[in-house]
Amino acid sequence: MSITLERRYADRLEEFSARHTFLVDLATVLALMGCAALGGSLTLPGAQPPDQDPAATVLMGVACLVLLKHRTHPRTAVVVAGGCTVAAVALGYLVTPLLLAPVMAALYWLATLTDRRTTRVYGISTMLAVILAAVFSHSMDHLSLLLRTIGPFFWLMLPLAAGNMTRLRRAYLHAVQARAEHAERTREEEARLRVTEERMRIARELHDVVAHHMALANAQAGTAAHLALTHPEQTRKILTDLTGTTSSALRELKAALGLLRQNDHEEDTGPGSTALEPAPGLARLPELVAACESAGLAVTVTTEGEPQPLSPGVDLTAFRIVQEALTNVTKHAGAEAAHVRLAYTGSRLLITVTDDGTGKPAAEAPPGSRGFGVIGMRERAHSIGGELCAGPRPQGGFEVTTALPLQPTTLPAEGTTP
Repeated sequence: MSITLERRYADRLEEFSARHTFLVDLATVLALMGCAALGGSLTLPGAQPPDQDPAATVLMGVACLVLLKHRTHPRTAVVVAGGCTVAAVALGYLVTPLLLAPVMAALYWLATLTDRRTTRVYGISTMLAVILAAVFSHSMDHLSLLLRTIGPFFWLMLPLAAGNMTRLRRAYLHAVQARAEHAERTREEEARLRVTEERMRIARELHDVVAHHMALANAQAGTAAHLALTHPEQTRKILTDLTGTTSSALRELKAALGLLRQNDHEEDTGPGSTALEPAPGLARLPELVAACESAGLAVTVTTEGEPQPLSPGVDLTAFRIVQEALTNVTKHAGAEAAHVRLAYTGSRLLITVTDDGTGKPAAEAPPGSRGFGVIGMRERAHSIGGELCAGPRPQGGFEVTTALPLQPTTLPAEGTTP
């Protein structure tokens, strides 16, 4: 508790000093004037006190008053205070810590406010001048040469050392504060980056869910309307598939929104909780192919190489890329057939989606109708260390090719999204 109180009073004193600098400086100068006046009245035993010359009083008064400018002119304060002190010693006043108080204060503030080289030059010059004045002063004839020199030397070295330590402490505290501010800015920037990445991840996921199912539902509804009069049985089947498409869209949206609303400490096993669906993967390709066929797009899937287990993030990314590619075929290509090729080669999975249509990707669509399909696929591939290329084929149609690692090189955020 005592340490806390001392720290509290010290903080209050520093705050008061920062707010009322002139009052603090004035009180300090008045105290130094009292010290100088008391020091001027001291003499050695058996020695005659110097005559009460008004000039000496004026000199010490000037030495104290000049300290009011120590914050802006520390060098001038040292020169004036040192010169007045040397003159007072030359007049016969005894060299004591009280008499040296003004110049000691000036040296302390010089060491605190200036650099080391300036402190060394002005400090050594002032010490030499005071020591020479003490050596030749008749007021110290009763003392040996060693005592005449060693006393002023140590008394003037003390404020220089204290000021240097204060300057180093302030520099250290400033460096610590700068590091803390830098760390705080870094944390804030990292938090903003994470928020941005999370928003992009959520946007990609919702885009894939909504765009795919809405495109299929639109295609299925258009096909059903076209065949309603001539093929009623096929129309009924397409309408049944349309119901399944919308139900699947609602389930995935509910799962995605449920994950966003779920708290970190919320459990899914409690009463009334809704279990989240597992993240989709390539195991759901047959369901995706069936949905596309009901919309009038014939899709074939071929697998080359020995299928290998994929991490959840890679499995989800592969499925979403195939889903988005087939969605773009349904929306833009005007194709009748599409082909999906999965090739397991070494430590990578190569996925190729081609069609026989004549449409253009969203990136080449007219302004105002561009989407984020190809951009989203490329971002998904890059997020796990993969690559993706998309463009028209020389023989016609459009092709999407991606190479994904079987295990992600960077932990993707998609791996935990339904």
